[in-house]
Amino acid sequence: MLLHGTDALKQAAHAGQALPGFVAYNLETVQGIVAAAETAGRPVLIQAGSSPFKHAGRQALMRLALDAAAHSAARLGVHLDHSRDLDEITACLEAGYTSIMVDGSHLPFAENIALTKEAVRRARDHGAWAEAELGALPGDEDVSTDAVARSAAMTDPEQAAEFVAATGVDALAVAVGNVHGFTKDPVRLDLERLAAIHEAVPVPLVLHGASGLPVEELHGALARGVAKVNVNAELRRACLEAVRATLPDALPGSDVVSLWAAGRDAVRDAALEIIARLSPRAEGGNA
Repeated sequence: MLLHGTDALKQAAHAGQALPGFVAYNLETVQGIVAAAETAGRPVLIQAGSSPFKHAGRQALMRLALDAAAHSAARLGVHLDHSRDLDEITACLEAGYTSIMVDGSHLPFAENIALTKEAVRRARDHGAWAEAELGALPGDEDVSTDAVARSAAMTDPEQAAEFVAATGVDALAVAVGNVHGFTKDPVRLDLERLAAIHEAVPVPLVLHGASGLPVEELHGALARGVAKVNVNAELRRACLEAVRATLPDALPGSDVVSLWAAGRDAVRDAALEIIARLSPRAEGGNA
């Protein structure tokens, strides 16, 4: 069933947990994410967004994600991730997306505010909620590049307060040492900066680039206002490793069914592990 509104996001924040946003590229990754949500009994966001559209086509992936969510017993939001295009945002909202993320982080501050305000207005008109980003997150969304965080590009707490007040955004993605993709060295978040942002803004925070993040760093972020966590690279790696392991047996008979099924199931299993990590209090751990 489609997950509308911000209740799941706010409940996660109150419980010291996080709503997982999993990036989907095709049928099998959508199926794996849906299966994980159904098995875990937890709300999940299918992030069928700007970057995957380049691979699958916007209309095809959009309809696939929405249909899968609508016909599942799990609570599934369909989220447009990292969009810089208001026309794309409108198209997804009109199709039925439950939330959008407008990415004006590459723009000067005032222009980011203007873009975000308009995206928030359009989301409201369609009964959806809106996420935005402040600060620059290094790395590639689709390929792990050993990115390194730069302190000068991290989110400023005072600017964050001004930004949220000016835009009315429902959730704020922050840069606090997190990066897109895997890195050679473990990522260390600036938890002091994150705590200051949490204190300064009244909305839940979002952590992009959580793949490979040490669990103590992740739980530290959950304890400091992060209520949505985006994961992509861990699902990609699990899918590719499963396909590679299955290929020798599948190739002689051209058995594409077993190959893609292995990738789908690996996405499901990886997503289930991540969901468990994002529920530290529910498991008796310390956020």
